[in-house]
Amino acid sequence: MSLIDTLNWRYACKNMDAEKPVEEEKVDRILEAIRLTATSSGLQQYELLVITNKEIQAKLQAIAWNQSQVTAASHVIVFAAWDNYTEERINMMFDLTNEIRGFKNDGWEAYRQMLLSTYPMRDAEANYQHAARQAYVALGTALIAAAMEGVDATPMEGFDPAAADEILGLRELGLRSVVLLPLGYRKEEGDWLVNLKKVRRPMEDFVTRID
Repeated sequence: MSLIDTLNWRYACKNMDAEKPVEEEKVDRILEAIRLTATSSGLQQYELLVITNKEIQAKLQAIAWNQSQVTAASHVIVFAAWDNYTEERINMMFDLTNEIRGFKNDGWEAYRQMLLSTYPMRDAEANYQHAARQAYVALGTALIAAAMEGVDATPMEGFDPAAADEILGLRELGLRSVVLLPLGYRKEEGDWLVNLKKVRRPMEDFVTRID
């Protein structure tokens, strides 16, 4: 399918087939697409947890409005953002860039110092919110990548982040959960949304061109 056909095919699946796991090679490609996503200053301010453990999925389902996809999915991706910007985190990404590229750039190093002089000094909650927005950019990539693989993916904000953080031990890692993304295959029986038309505002009401 073309990209547009694929996006018309995807929807927020309400009933996943627990007997049909997503192939690991497809999951790997979805994760790689997420890894390649653009982030502010190239810092990759979030990490991913891929949950296949059914006991942990059940615990997450209990704090996610009991949504069945959390346990019916073969994989649940948790997007977890940095809880704050620190000098160590900023330096880690700049040092990695220098190592991979094999040289230092004066402009890049000046940019490092600018970030070091501003981000760690800001309020931790403001920094977390900025990092969380980067995770949402990646969520968009994940939804498209999953659709291109023919995999259903249902983004979920309807969960208790503090409880998820405790279940997964995220605070000890300096992370906070942002969004859950169950991956699976649709089971059309019992899914009230599967055959309904996709509803989006018409282009003329959605896009304003300024020439």
